[in-house]
Amino acid sequence: MINLWPKLQHHHSGYLISMELQDLPEGCIAKILSYTTPMDACRLSLVSKAFCSAAESDTVWDCFLLSDLTSVIPSSSFPSFTSKKNLYFTLSHHPIIIHQGTRSVQLDKKTGKKIYMLSARNLTIIKGDSYNVQHWEWTSLPESRFQEVAMLRAVCWFDISGKINTLGLSSNTHYAAFLVFKMINASGFHYHPTVLSVGIFGGSNNTKYACLDPNLKGSRLWELQHPNVRSDGWLEIEMGDFFNSGQEENQVQMKIMEATSHILKRGFILEGIEIRPKHV
Repeated sequence: MINLWPKLQHHHSGYLISMELQDLPEGCIAKILSYTTPMDACRLSLVSKAFCSAAESDTVWDCFLLSDLTSVIPSSSFPSFTSKKNLYFTLSHHPIIIHQGTRSVQLDKKTGKKIYMLSARNLTIIKGDSYNVQHWEWTSLPESRFQEVAMLRAVCWFDISGKINTLGLSSNTHYAAFLVFKMINASGFHYHPTVLSVGIFGGSNNTKYACLDPNLKGSRLWELQHPNVRSDGWLEIEMGDFFNSGQEENQVQMKIMEATSHILKRGFILEGIEIRPKHV
């Protein structure tokens, strides 16, 4: 009896596919591809016409889409699409706004895992009340995905925190939290480092010191972790990471704080905190 199970060998130039596998019906190839990853399916589509056709199948991409997709993203929010593959890549490139405009969700392009961003309105900002505009001002920016961002006018006590329930995240996934922000004519951040922490409620926290101002090159603080520019033009800095097994409900707590210098800080614009799979 001939064994027709795929014989995949990893090679420096890609995947080598045995002739036995290429001879399978398209439906069988599609079923096999559905057990791989989105990126593998795209790579394997280059092997032959049979693989290319199978890799476009809804059978494949339906397996890569979230099983709880409609419970996370309202069906009315789905953009028009011609195939499940088209829907997958649309959701991986375009975040969908949920939670009354205070969160966004999308798919990680490589794995199909969920990515969330908590907007500034979905976070707790000390002295960030709407009526207290001498400290923080709520405004809109055309480059933000959310209707409002928080602009720092003047505070000594810089304290921002957020939380997310692990049941909403993808299971068996190594996640990292990223602070997403901008600095415009910033001041007051060059005296002491900012403390970033991420941890499961009731457990230990992953804490680090960081430099938030990208214009402090040459400063002693620049030797610390500092922000990078995202593809959307915002800055981001990794706050910490955690593993979500998905086996039990937990709260992930995230915090940004600098309350040591007692010097007024200005020029920080907060979009939110993004929680996404960490690729090692």
